[in-house]
Amino acid sequence: MALVPYEERAGLGPGAVSGVRQLHSPWAAFRFAGSTIRLRQDWRRLGVAAVVWDAAVVLCAYLEMAGIDLRDRSVIELGAGTGLLGIVATLLGTKGPVGLRVLHSICCARVTMTDREAALEFLESNVQANLPSELRPRAVVKELTWGKDLDNFPSGAFDFVLGADIVYLEETFAELLQTLEHLCSEQTVILLACRIRYERDQKFLKMLRDRFLVYEVHYDSSKDVHIYKAQRGTRKDDF
Repeated sequence: MALVPYEERAGLGPGAVSGVRQLHSPWAAFRFAGSTIRLRQDWRRLGVAAVVWDAAVVLCAYLEMAGIDLRDRSVIELGAGTGLLGIVATLLGTKGPVGLRVLHSICCARVTMTDREAALEFLESNVQANLPSELRPRAVVKELTWGKDLDNFPSGAFDFVLGADIVYLEETFAELLQTLEHLCSEQTVILLACRIRYERDQKFLKMLRDRFLVYEVHYDSSKDVHIYKAQRGTRKDDF
C-alpha cells in the first residue's frame, strides 16, 4: 500500500505540528483539473494508507503543470491510498487540447487504482464521491499486492504507471520492481514521486536504474519531494 512510516515526536516545529493535525483530520480538500476534490481520511482505522501525503499532491500538480496528455491512455496507480492521484489522473484524462472537458468520450483515460485488499473499500468510497457519474466507469479500483497474482493485470498494457510515496520498505523492493517490469512495455512511462528519507530509498533508485532508464524530472523544494521518470530502453525522450 502507499505506506510511509511516520513518527510524532516532541520538538516538532509549527509547520510539522500543522502537518500532523492535517493527517488526523477526517477530510482533506484539493483543487486540481478544474475540480474540488474532497477526500475522507481515516488515520485511526487504516493508518497511513488513509491519509494524503505530500508526494501525491506534488505529483498531481506536476501532471497538471506539465500538461501530461492522458487522453485515451491506460494508467495504473500503485499504492493508491486515498485515491487523490488516480482521481486527478481520471479528470485530467478528459481534457481536450484547449482544456475543455470531454465526457462520454472513448478518448478519456482509463485509470486503474490499486492497493491491498484492506484499503479498497475506503479507496472506492473516495473515487465514487469525487468523480462524476459519466467518468466512474473509466476509473477501476483493483487489488494488487506487489509481486503476487500479476497475471490479473495484462503484461505491458499500460501507458503510465504512477506511484506516490511507495518506496519505503526495503523488503518490498524486489516485489515492486517485479511488478513494474510486468506492467511496463518499452513505451510505458513510470512516474514516481518520492521524499528521499533514508539510505535505503537511494538503494531502490539504484535497483530501478539497473532495469530502467531513470532521471529526475521535477523537484518541489517546499515539500522536499522528487519526481522520477523511468522507462525501458536507452533513449531519453521528453514528454
